[in-house]
Amino acid sequence: MNFDKEKLISSIKKLADTKVLVVGDLALDEMIYGDAERISREAPVLILQHTKTKHILGGASNAAHNVATLNSGKVGVIGVAGEDYHCSFLFDTFKAANINCDGIVIDKNRKTIVKTRISGSITTSITQQIVRIDRQSKGFVSKETEYKLLKKIDELLPSYDAVILSNYHIGTLTDKIIKHTTELVNKFGKVVVVDAQRDLGSYKNVTSMTPNLPDTEKSVGFEIHGEEDLKRAGDKLLNETGAKSILITCGADGMFVTEPNGKYQKIPVFNKSEVFDVTGAGDTVTAVFSLALASGIDPVYSAIIGNVAASIVVRQFGCATTTIHELLNAVEKL
Repeated sequence: MNFDKEKLISSIKKLADTKVLVVGDLALDEMIYGDAERISREAPVLILQHTKTKHILGGASNAAHNVATLNSGKVGVIGVAGEDYHCSFLFDTFKAANINCDGIVIDKNRKTIVKTRISGSITTSITQQIVRIDRQSKGFVSKETEYKLLKKIDELLPSYDAVILSNYHIGTLTDKIIKHTTELVNKFGKVVVVDAQRDLGSYKNVTSMTPNLPDTEKSVGFEIHGEEDLKRAGDKLLNETGAKSILITCGADGMFVTEPNGKYQKIPVFNKSEVFDVTGAGDTVTAVFSLALASGIDPVYSAIIGNVAASIVVRQFGCATTTIHELLNAVEKL
């Protein structure tokens, strides 16, 4: 595709002043590392000598972190944490990332969402993930917690330019919270972008959404094999949601933007040769795309900026972020 590099550069510079609120399933990624020592005598399992533990923002928290590194912390989160061991680590990690966590509701009957990854290494090889342990509660939040979340939304949303509804389907985003947030966003004339894995057609009157290809296929009910199918899928989601644009991420095949009145744009991948880890890349795209839309940038250029950001974070292991400076450097090399 052809694009105006100067327009792209000036668009990226606008991102620093826009404020974003993330509402969704806030998670903590706990990374535990150790050196492989020997096989246990008790069972045929590896014994690791612990070297370090690192806490990273994951899930909806990762989307917030991606925004924070681009706009110097003009970002807040609304979600739920448990009254448990990992709760303080979640708050500490948010604060270290300069993210406002006044919107977090504590529910003693739910677990703080934590994904613990245990990785081992030896001197002659790279670090290898051995097992992942997930901690999370099943089902939607209680009516009491839902009410508290709605109050937080009423209190905080007017201060932000855009809202990301980040739904990992772990129970934070009830139908009532989604509907109330969307109505409030539209009342104040702000931007709302949906990042969800299923039931995409149930989100009404949103600004945009950023589904990946498999989730898009599940929602529209047919397989996507080429550009004509992408057009049909995008049009169907536009019609079902009343959105102003749809951004479908297609992995190694790039992205596809659909706007009303038969306006389509295929965007290629900007980095195919240095992909180390795609973990969290979808969160990066959603975060940067939302920030760009709320900064007054059109959907296609917002998607291009999101694509550039993804090309940077996939070169790093785990959930990663990028900065305005890195984006500008990457664009200069395109």
